[in-house]
Amino acid sequence: KSGLDPGGAWHAWGMACLKAGNLSSAREKFNRCLKPPMDLNQLNHGSRLVQDVIQYLESTVKPVLITDDDYFATLRELEATLRTRSLSLEMMCEGKIQHNSYYQECLFYLHSYGTNLAIISFYMRHDCMREALLHLLNKESPSEVFIEGIFIPSYESGKLHTLENLLETIDPGLESWGVYLIAACKYLQRKNYYHILYELQQFMKDHVRAAMTCIRFFTHGAKSYTELGGKQAWLLKIKDHLKVYLQEVSRSSGRKNMAFTFRKKMSATDVSRHINTVDLQMEVTKFLHQCESSGTSQMTESPLPTLFGNSNMKMDVACKVILEGKNIEEGFGIAFRVLQDFQLEATEVYSKVAKQLVKQQKYSEIRQLLKCVNESGVAAKNDGDNIILNCLNEFKNIPAEDLDNLIQDMDSDENKIQAYMMCNKLRSAYLVSVRQDKARAVQLVQHVRQLAESSGDDVVRAICAQWL
Repeated sequence: KSGLDPGGAWHAWGMACLKAGNLSSAREKFNRCLKPPMDLNQLNHGSRLVQDVIQYLESTVKPVLITDDDYFATLRELEATLRTRSLSLEMMCEGKIQHNSYYQECLFYLHSYGTNLAIISFYMRHDCMREALLHLLNKESPSEVFIEGIFIPSYESGKLHTLENLLETIDPGLESWGVYLIAACKYLQRKNYYHILYELQQFMKDHVRAAMTCIRFFTHGAKSYTELGGKQAWLLKIKDHLKVYLQEVSRSSGRKNMAFTFRKKMSATDVSRHINTVDLQMEVTKFLHQCESSGTSQMTESPLPTLFGNSNMKMDVACKVILEGKNIEEGFGIAFRVLQDFQLEATEVYSKVAKQLVKQQKYSEIRQLLKCVNESGVAAKNDGDNIILNCLNEFKNIPAEDLDNLIQDMDSDENKIQAYMMCNKLRSAYLVSVRQDKARAVQLVQHVRQLAESSGDDVVRAICAQWL
């Protein structure tokens, strides 16, 4: 008569029937007020009303524990316990609880009015992981339901191995679980749970991704190569994963094989290249670890450069190796291989090293560097000259004697003249200019005269004017 929503009344009546143990009557009452969710895959446990019903049914079948303070359990609780037997007792003898009438009643309400997540969470609460997994597959639920309902509860309760065993039992190739496993890996990566991620990748036999996780274990948080020296076991694990992957690829290449669809793929050439990178990183690690231990190390960068970074970081590794040895020659061989293997811009690296040496006032070592570059056999004609010019561009205050020695080491007269002009050594620039063939000499001397005029060097200006 008053036009109020009768849902609340039907729900209260249904709950009263449940409490009285009249299950069939309760179903009829709830049928009038409970509705199935619009989307079975929504990430919640359905309506509050359904959750109340399930909560009551689950609490009813818990055993009554009589403590010292409470000798008298109510008659109703005792009756309920005797009538339904407890879930935990059933689980101990059967490992399952399907025979329990209240358990069946929960499933009835969940399947009629609950979400897939609610059904899966119910199974998981009662140690029925296999049923939870089969329901997930059967309903083709999205990966979020797997993460929320099965994966998180499994690792939080220390049952990740149980989950892995069941996944393998249901589908030994793990193909049906591919989408779910990849989603679990992404979730763990977002959460920074790298140890669980690595364990899962090994279970999935996803060797390429497992190798990538090992790279993170090797590089993450290291402040020095002494620290990296203690983490070299991870480099061996990277190699092991990549070698196993290569074996699997070569085994499956003979036959048409559609398996391993969810595992990361990589060409054999790329894998071999990565194995070479690991070998080279091991060599770099041993060398720099030794340098740090013997105290020859000076550079400290943040983050610490390794060969697993981008091209700039690899160039930093090459610089570090050249600069941190007892002398330039000691680390040059390893650095040269880094430059060759990754096809890096060698002149840029050598110039960077030379600039560091100027800062450290190690001028004789710049000459040593130029000697190594020229003897490497792949240096272009002007590489050495360019390294010196790059240095002079930045540093005008190199002592006169060292400066002369560096400029005299240059191959090309043109470059020497340019260097002398940059350092305002106009007399020396004039002396080299006049040795060139007539037409070029005239151009160069005119340029020197202009510089002398603008800098107020009357002596050099007069010499140039007289020669011209």
